[in-house]
Amino acid sequence: MEFKGKEVIEAFNIYSNLAHKGYEDRDEIRAYIVDDKIRELVDRFAHEVNCTIILAGEYIYMVPIAVSSPFHISNEELKKRYLPSRQQKNLYIYLMYVTIIILFGEFYDSYQSLEPTRSFLPINKWLVAVNNYMMTLEEIDKEELKELEKEYEYNWVSVLEEWNALDDIREGVKVQDARTNSRLSFLSTVKSFLEAQNLILDIGNDEIELTEKSKTIIQRYYMDYEYNRGILDFMYGLQRERREAKDAIHIQD
Repeated sequence: MEFKGKEVIEAFNIYSNLAHKGYEDRDEIRAYIVDDKIRELVDRFAHEVNCTIILAGEYIYMVPIAVSSPFHISNEELKKRYLPSRQQKNLYIYLMYVTIIILFGEFYDSYQSLEPTRSFLPINKWLVAVNNYMMTLEEIDKEELKELEKEYEYNWVSVLEEWNALDDIREGVKVQDARTNSRLSFLSTVKSFLEAQNLILDIGNDEIELTEKSKTIIQRYYMDYEYNRGILDFMYGLQRERREAKDAIHIQD
């Protein structure tokens, strides 16, 4: 396909807008939607920096799809911008990712559905879901967990230990309250990150909902083995296996 100079300039201006802000109102860059040539050029520019263009609701987003993209948030930047000083280490980024997977899984019935199965989620239910997963992880022998770490390239033992370390028991405070507040504080940090990336909305009453951007990303990438390395199958398959094993024991009793 041949391109005119005017088309190249207009496509580059659209790409520059998206590169600067990360998104744009679709009415402001309507040419991307209605002109096939301009859309192809913008997509090419984005591809050159390991990004993809997605249309979600009223906006058009440019989203990095590889850590090599200059638009990808580095671990160092993520730690400095979103994590408190005492948690500025890579392990907490792993923990953030686990809690995000669990959050999205709550909306997609543990990723068994292509469309969300709920419209909003109370934050305390997110906490319960994370706690339940960590309890399931804790039932696995540590040596087995270390073998799973090699397979999935994920530090499950340390992630579990850090979550448990958030209990932060103080004098005069009940254990359950201390645990809940501390863990809720961490989830609040993750929530702030997701809001900043326009992936969730706080709708009040300690409830959150997904944005059109997050729904599109989840459908395109989170359920794809190329991007998640089967980690979704591991996380939710593990819970199913443990639940089925407990049900079998219960039936025998």
